[in-house]
Amino acid sequence: MDNLSHSVVGLAAGELIHRRLPAETDSVRQNLRRTLLLVSCWLASNFPDLDLVLTPLLPEPLGYLLHHRGHTHTLLYAIPQALLLWGLLWLLWPAARRLLKTSPTARTGLALSLTAGFLLHMSMDYLNSYGIHPFHPFDSRWFYGDMVFILEPLFWVAFGIPMAMMLRKAWMRAALVLGLLGIPLYFTTKGFLPWISMAALGAIAVPLILLQRKAGAQGIAALLLAAIIGAGFIGMQGVASKRARQLVADALHTRDPASRLLDASMTSFPTNPACWSFVSVESNESAGTYRLRRGLVSALPDIVPVTRCPEALSDRKSQKEMTASLALFSEQVGQLAVLRELRRDNCHFEAWLRFARAPAINGTEAMDMRYSTSPQGNFTTMRFEDFKRSACPSYVPQWSFPRSDLLSPISPILPISP
Repeated sequence: MDNLSHSVVGLAAGELIHRRLPAETDSVRQNLRRTLLLVSCWLASNFPDLDLVLTPLLPEPLGYLLHHRGHTHTLLYAIPQALLLWGLLWLLWPAARRLLKTSPTARTGLALSLTAGFLLHMSMDYLNSYGIHPFHPFDSRWFYGDMVFILEPLFWVAFGIPMAMMLRKAWMRAALVLGLLGIPLYFTTKGFLPWISMAALGAIAVPLILLQRKAGAQGIAALLLAAIIGAGFIGMQGVASKRARQLVADALHTRDPASRLLDASMTSFPTNPACWSFVSVESNESAGTYRLRRGLVSALPDIVPVTRCPEALSDRKSQKEMTASLALFSEQVGQLAVLRELRRDNCHFEAWLRFARAPAINGTEAMDMRYSTSPQGNFTTMRFEDFKRSACPSYVPQWSFPRSDLLSPISPILPISP
């Protein structure tokens, strides 16, 4: 997820923890504890993304692909990160250190805030199609939520509005509320959000503003409503994602019954449960081929046909409608033998395959087809010539191969002897 989403969710979690704990003995200590819990939960909600400092350990693009959302995004390595943050707060914040020495509730709150921050960061990163591997080294598989767009305005509004309304100065409250609504409004005018989604964000903001004004310095009604809205949105997206994936599977099976659908990477449009982009991975072992298809699908074709999905996130020039619910942008057929031979003989490609969920290969380069429409180009592109004279890389994390189902031949099913 984007760091604005991580930040507002972390701040809201820290505020909720603070308000549910018994009050400190005086207002000075109470205010200090609130600041400590907000800062610690905000830091923990963003801290795992400091794994970007590890990207120089491998040449581009491997460093980013294999070390971002890497070890810092695992449950095991969240523990030393939390201890490091606790230690930094203790050493660098004398007032907080004095409070922690004398207040059991402050220590409890700090532990809860750090735990919540790290768990929220990993949970939110799980929601999109990029994925995480939280159980490494015990289970190094990638897990993909395929539910929420990586930039999600609903989180900004649902969790940011209550926090904005807690500011003391009226002009600051107004400026931040307008900013939180103004950013998605700008995206709406540029065609990334439909106006109905913008209206829904506005409708969410109004009760949150009113509830937080009524809640004052102690109430938690607005924070609980924000959590309910966030959880409800995730649940709705999960249902819509499953529906969209099934529509993709049905359409592709009709188009090619001999091909086996291995995966369909689903990416939601922001604040829009109807429209989804997808990249499918199909295999035909008997023909020795695999196929990648990139397209657009509507989970609600009777209400929002695929042609009405926001143009700014579509590829209308190459869009070919198959049904009212599905359109294809492109497809590529690869040879399983070539993929497996490259994996066996090219150690850099073998490392790259530890990230690639939709590996597209031509004679000179490989790329993950999930990101072929990125405005900056495909950041996953690996040019074979760049590594031709390079030694095999060190510091390659041993993540499981997302496409292990393509890398090994499927064993034939033998008949059962009578």
